[in-house]
Amino acid sequence: MSIAEVLPSDGCVLALEITDAYLKDYCIPAWKMANVESKIDFRLGTATQTLQNLIDNGESETFDFALIDADKQNYSNYYELCLKLIRPRGIMAIDNVIWSGLVVDETDQTSETVGIREVNDLIAGDNRVRISLLNLGDGLTIVVKK
Repeated sequence: MSIAEVLPSDGCVLALEITDAYLKDYCIPAWKMANVESKIDFRLGTATQTLQNLIDNGESETFDFALIDADKQNYSNYYELCLKLIRPRGIMAIDNVIWSGLVVDETDQTSETVGIREVNDLIAGDNRVRISLLNLGDGLTIVVKK
C-alpha cells in the first residue's frame, strides 16, 4: 500500500495472492481509506500462473519493480518469471533470504529453507543481474536487472 501511495496517478501495483480471504474485510477498506484503491490491481490465483500469463500476454520487460514474498519453495520460479517481467535496470526485492539464519544450517532441509537456499545460489551466480543483500530483519536481496 505504501508503494501505491507514492505512485503517480497513472501508476499501478499488481498484487498477486492465492486467496481472497482478507480482501473484502481488510484490504479493500484499507486501500479505500488510503485513497489508493484505483492504483491496486488484485489478481487471485497461483503466482506462477499469473506471472506466466503476463509474459504470454506480451508484458515482458514492462515492470519497474517486483517484490517476492510468498511460498519459499517457489522462490526460484518466481525469480525467473519476474526477471522476464522487469525492464532492464528494473528492480526486484526478495524477502526472507536469511530465514532466521537457517539458510546456513545444512541440517535444516525443510522445503522452505531449501527453496530460499536455491534462490540465493541462483541469484549469486546470475550474470544477468547486480545484487545487494540487506541484512535487515530476515534479509532482503535487492536485484537490479542489467
